[in-house]
Amino acid sequence: MARLSFEGVSKRFDDAIAVDNLDLEVHDGELLVLLGPSGCGKTTALRMVAGLEDTTSGFIRIGDRVVNDVEPKDRDVAMVFQSYALYPHLSVAKNIEFPLRQRNVEKAERTRMVNQTAETLGLGALLDRRPGQLSGGQRQRVALARAIVRSPQAFLMDEPLSNLDATLRTQTRADIVTLQKRLGTTTLYVTHDQVEAMTMGNRIAVMSAGILQQVAAPQEIYEEPANIFVAGFIGSPGMNLLAGKLDPTVGTRVVRIETGSVPVPARVAANRATDVVVGFRPEALSIDPEGTFGATVSIVELLGSEVHVVCRVGETRLVVRQEVSRPRPGPGEEILLRADPDGLHVFDAATGIRLPASKI
Repeated sequence: MARLSFEGVSKRFDDAIAVDNLDLEVHDGELLVLLGPSGCGKTTALRMVAGLEDTTSGFIRIGDRVVNDVEPKDRDVAMVFQSYALYPHLSVAKNIEFPLRQRNVEKAERTRMVNQTAETLGLGALLDRRPGQLSGGQRQRVALARAIVRSPQAFLMDEPLSNLDATLRTQTRADIVTLQKRLGTTTLYVTHDQVEAMTMGNRIAVMSAGILQQVAAPQEIYEEPANIFVAGFIGSPGMNLLAGKLDPTVGTRVVRIETGSVPVPARVAANRATDVVVGFRPEALSIDPEGTFGATVSIVELLGSEVHVVCRVGETRLVVRQEVSRPRPGPGEEILLRADPDGLHVFDAATGIRLPASKI
């Protein structure tokens, strides 16, 4: 096994910057999720590790070896694509066996390795079938088996669950996590789905517009987002964000917003008025007749185990998460909201960076 590292890596396509000065390390045996919206540079970063794209600048290491000029076939990594990329005319066994044939592994050893890998992924009974006779989930497992059978230094996975339905995605992501833990193989996993990222990754690296925004454990990213982009992107739904001004002139410090104010606890006290964005998760908001700011209900979404009350504060949309048993307002109703101070985040409106307590 080996670590993967990006050292000041950039990639430009003519005048467009796909990846901008990326510094990131995937630890030996870790599953790191590279997360971001479409076009943020995450797949380009993955393809540079695989050798399918050249770097414009910087260095990529696999283990202690710089691989910028190493041919893809010599990098000892295995890539799993979104589209499965199976050979339709070959059986499952032949698809899994293909990389071993390319390496001139002896036939008896190939058969042993294929059978062992197929049993690991529950494909033992499907070895004689062709890809067209398999479900989407089975085809993705064959693609995984083809990557695993080589015992590479690292796995590179490019949105491998995107073509599966919701039920299969849930099952297959659990299979991938279990398998990765069992094998202990360093894995770089690319996705735009933040639920996948939160449930699969040892750590998450969030990207936007080619720039790395934050790298941390899933819970840390959820509870302590580095900036406004991460706060709004992580979570389902994302963090509620309202523009306001820190007002330290009253007895209880508050953020003044369009329809009222949000009390600010002492840990985020300010010495002077500052343009800020205040953020709170949907579960940190509650409907309260004695709330501190107003909102207009747009729609109420019943999700079985919980209710999402979608509101507007001026032109800004926000979501309140509440229990099913609580009274629900109706569309168009004017309500008052209260924010839990323990769930409050304050961001600098100019830079978007979350302000630590010592600087607020």
